[in-house]
Amino acid sequence: MSLFLYRLGRWVGGHRLTVIAAWVILLTALGGSFLALGSAFEDDYSIPGTESARGEEILADRFGSDATGAQAQVLFRATDGSIDSAESETAVDARLSELAALPGVAEVSSLDDLKQSDDGSAALATVRFDVEDPDDAAMDAVRDAALQESPHITTTIGGGAFSSGAPEAGHVAEIVGILVALAVLVLTFGSFIAAGLPIVTAVVGVGATISALSLLSLTTSITTTSPSFASMLGLAVGIDYALFILARHRSQLSAGLDPHESLGRALATAGSAVVFAGLTVVVSLAGLALAGVPVLAALGLAGALAVTVSVLVALTLVPAVAALFGRALTPSTPRRRRGSEAAASAAPRITLAERWVRAITRRPAVTVAATVTLLAVMSIPAFSLTLALPDAGTRAESDPSRQHYDAVSDAFGEGFNAPLLITADVLASDDPREAVDDLKAELREFPGVVDVSMASPNAGGDTALLRVIPEGGQSDERTIALVHDLREDAPALEKASGVTDLRVTGTTAVNIDLSERLAAALLPFGLTVVGLCLILLAVIFRSVAVPIKAALGYVLSVGAAFGATVAVFGWGWMPWLSGGQEPGAVVSFLPILLMGVLFGLAMDYEMFLVSRMREHYVETGDARESVYAGFGHSAVVVAAAAVIMVAVFASFVPTGSSTLKPLAFGLAVGVFVDAFIVRMTLVPAVLILLGDRAWWLPRHLGRLLPRVDVEGEAMQKVIEATEFEDRHGDVVLRAHGLRVAEHDQPLDIIARPGRVTNIPVTDAGHAGRLMAAISGRTAVSEGTLVVCGATMPEQRATAVQRAAIVTTASIPPHSTVGAVTRDGLAWRGGTRAEKRWRRARVAQLAADPGRSTVTLDADEKQLLAGAIALAGGARLLVFAESPTDHVTATLLRHGATIVRFARVEVAAAPTLVLEAAR
Repeated sequence: MSLFLYRLGRWVGGHRLTVIAAWVILLTALGGSFLALGSAFEDDYSIPGTESARGEEILADRFGSDATGAQAQVLFRATDGSIDSAESETAVDARLSELAALPGVAEVSSLDDLKQSDDGSAALATVRFDVEDPDDAAMDAVRDAALQESPHITTTIGGGAFSSGAPEAGHVAEIVGILVALAVLVLTFGSFIAAGLPIVTAVVGVGATISALSLLSLTTSITTTSPSFASMLGLAVGIDYALFILARHRSQLSAGLDPHESLGRALATAGSAVVFAGLTVVVSLAGLALAGVPVLAALGLAGALAVTVSVLVALTLVPAVAALFGRALTPSTPRRRRGSEAAASAAPRITLAERWVRAITRRPAVTVAATVTLLAVMSIPAFSLTLALPDAGTRAESDPSRQHYDAVSDAFGEGFNAPLLITADVLASDDPREAVDDLKAELREFPGVVDVSMASPNAGGDTALLRVIPEGGQSDERTIALVHDLREDAPALEKASGVTDLRVTGTTAVNIDLSERLAAALLPFGLTVVGLCLILLAVIFRSVAVPIKAALGYVLSVGAAFGATVAVFGWGWMPWLSGGQEPGAVVSFLPILLMGVLFGLAMDYEMFLVSRMREHYVETGDARESVYAGFGHSAVVVAAAAVIMVAVFASFVPTGSSTLKPLAFGLAVGVFVDAFIVRMTLVPAVLILLGDRAWWLPRHLGRLLPRVDVEGEAMQKVIEATEFEDRHGDVVLRAHGLRVAEHDQPLDIIARPGRVTNIPVTDAGHAGRLMAAISGRTAVSEGTLVVCGATMPEQRATAVQRAAIVTTASIPPHSTVGAVTRDGLAWRGGTRAEKRWRRARVAQLAADPGRSTVTLDADEKQLLAGAIALAGGARLLVFAESPTDHVTATLLRHGATIVRFARVEVAAAPTLVLEAAR
């Protein structure tokens, strides 16, 4: 991957205007389509296959808009005296008549059907729209009519139609997050140009994401929270990913690297880590679909899209804009006072990061114990975690829907804000009306039921619909217990009332089913994420201790984030942090969503911090100094990235919806804890405690794990190979410390073009292994191998085309030279002219095309095999059987470079192979 990104970075640098123009066109097309077509976000919390979802389907099929049309509640309260007074009744009746005459309204409660409070001071009416999702004009008309001033009554309006969706919050959160990010970037880079670049590119990515989501909402169900969630996540990771790449680019510019070359190397190193980090977030968010909850899958889709776009922007638009500024992004050298030059050169400046890491690792055991204890204490409230979906009762007290919710609760009880719907089949009854009344009577006596406010059959007379009022609200344990009790006792209720197929449904039941499904999925998802963490980091760092340490750190971060969220939004601690939101159950999909997002971000910080430590350890073997050096190189950038992400998430807490606030708060706490307490405090202390054991990997496990290049190793090999040839001239084959098998003698090889190189081998098996490795047919166990400019194993496909094994065994005995030539070159393909040219080149070296291969001697077979290899594009010929002088001289004249093997005793096998001139 790093090689691809290296080439991509150099290409983008050379075609910067094309890349920028492509992004402008894409953004214009998406934005224009969004403005022209609009969006259709909706909140659908039903889960296919649950009883509540089946009940919703029955309502839609058998009652139509009578049951599925959006409903609103209008609460009338007498200003003085009883709602039954003549003045109050006249005012209420006039208001009801006006509401019933409005377009888009299907039904309004009559004056006689109003539900009155026990003290007679209030009455509750129901307004039903003719569609499930009424437009703004119809909603505004009903609101204006209901809230007209009157000297005799006061009115509030709420209910499902006016409580769904997220309240409009504008873009204050994004603006605040951008301003904080800009301040941090200016302090980090010391340049307004460098600081502004990640902001601009991140905004472009968010704009493209929101426009794409809006268009997707026209064809599939996407929750109203998705745009805000995608905006929050896209802005945070977009700025961070650009920061990582830009920081590496500026560091290389300060070392004197050419801007285009620097962009290639920045993408190959920091860009590889960005791809890995983005991929982990996308995979974890896409995995949310496995929970089987459509609303959660939609949120995961929105987040995954935001992160994907952010990665694409970081890999293309960021280097393109950076290329526009060229060397203007080079960090300025700080001026020194004249008298301080000698002191500065004699005593290198110790950075704050170096002071911090040395302080926390002076007594690493104490640091580990203190941080683990702190995070364990922070996690205690998480054990009181309860889940529910937000309703109007969780909104800020200033919200009109919350005021209506409280007024209804005060007048009638909280259960009137969380009604349950009961459907039942009455076809088996001789009198559907009587069956409905019997079921209503049974439900009135059911424990936990306050009232049955509606009971009627549908127009076809085959299905009953009843509205049951519980004692508590939607998230109240009594309401949850009532739903379960009704479902368990459904057979008894059916038998007593003569109905069948009794189901509990409605918004309240749907939300309870959703919360329970998400709670059940939490542990399996958590175990999957931790397992994925162990596997990914074991592959990347090739260590046992590092993945275990990282996974445990992630668990501590998640626990602390859960604990803080429950303390603030569940227990009501520090209410100024929740923006006035009513404490209670945490939004149902917060835990699983927070775990998914935080997993990717935690792996992001782990990758950037620990990869530098591992890189230094591989070079020096000094475990302690590797921690200090790696931390010093990456801590500033990681700290800046974490501060930006915390600021962006925190900015959504004051202005976000009741759904988004706790999620944004949990992510802000989780990122802060993970970056500063776990990765920058606990991790260095643990690595110092472990020493060399931190990087230990069993040999058999090392053979099983695939090698993944996320640190730019392949790119570095290519650069080193290029620089070697620049210093020492053209080389066709170069190896250093080469072992194909662990027991092989190490070899250093340099083969010049147009020459013969003799390689010593201990036996035929050793020769066979080397042939396969040099020709790209197998991997090596240890050492460096570059074949015809292709580094191994990363460019093995190229090596296969440029190096060929020459053996007489490849010439079939019963064929002709022409047929063998045709078959040997068939894999190359090409035009007729190219094919004729290749056959003609073989004919210059080989026997007559019509000659039978049976008549060829060993030299002629070797020449034929070598000629076919050269005509096929090979530059390096590896001979299985040692060629004669005649064969060698002939092939050398036609541009071949030859490798052959010489048998030696093990003790006499040299480690350096010199080329033999011809």
